[in-house]
Amino acid sequence: MGGLLSLDDDHADPDQSLVRTEPSMITSSFTAFALEPFPTIKPGDDLVEAITTVMQAQDVALHDGDVIVVASKAVSISENRRVDLATVTPSAEALDLSARTGKPAEVIQLVLNESVTHFVAGDRGPIIARHRLGFELTSAGVDRDGPDGAWLLPSDPDASARGLRDALTKATGAPVAVVIADSDGRADRRGATVISIGAAGIAPLRTSEHAEPDGRVKRQEETLTDLVAAAAGLILGQRGRGAPVAVLRGVAYESSDAGVSAMLHHRP
Repeated sequence: MGGLLSLDDDHADPDQSLVRTEPSMITSSFTAFALEPFPTIKPGDDLVEAITTVMQAQDVALHDGDVIVVASKAVSISENRRVDLATVTPSAEALDLSARTGKPAEVIQLVLNESVTHFVAGDRGPIIARHRLGFELTSAGVDRDGPDGAWLLPSDPDASARGLRDALTKATGAPVAVVIADSDGRADRRGATVISIGAAGIAPLRTSEHAEPDGRVKRQEETLTDLVAAAAGLILGQRGRGAPVAVLRGVAYESSDAGVSAMLHHRP
């Protein structure tokens, strides 16, 4: 889908394979829809089989270039990333953070186990942590599962995305891209947004550009897979909706398996 466009020296990226831009990569409009009703995913379930079953029930076919956005929790469940909280022994630090934030000490211990650095935003949280995979996430991506369990992020979200992309393309015959999305809080504001933690078939970065008065072209990197995840978040993953998969159609992107990890400051 086009070639590599070099950056000027002032804005050069150390890994230019992440930054590709051409006029054909401009998105003027797109459509998005959820695959629903979606079955409840259980540990070990085949996500691609679930996706194709829902598509058949909806009489929906994937098109070449569609971007399939999958909620990370669905991937975690299918990969059986659940931890029984009864097996977790809180440290003194976890107990202290529990008293400060009101969160269960066992869950906080999992946050500490999964992260390399953390800080508490506000008086009682949230806990913002840099995951050992390089993501900065609320609670290191640890998600409660009732009173006695918690879900961890997929162990390698980019690899999970590649596996889903390959299986979906094989099952449907349509070359598609996959983005794995995770809800995330911000340290500076209330509420949650949606970001990408894994991707396959879509370059994680794109550039916007404009001409400076001196004639130089200034290029600004954009995290394209985050934009895709946020767009899908408008219809995906609201509590109780039960729609962990969305399809975006008409998004322009460069094909790449660099993955989300390739654009992180702290790579795993």
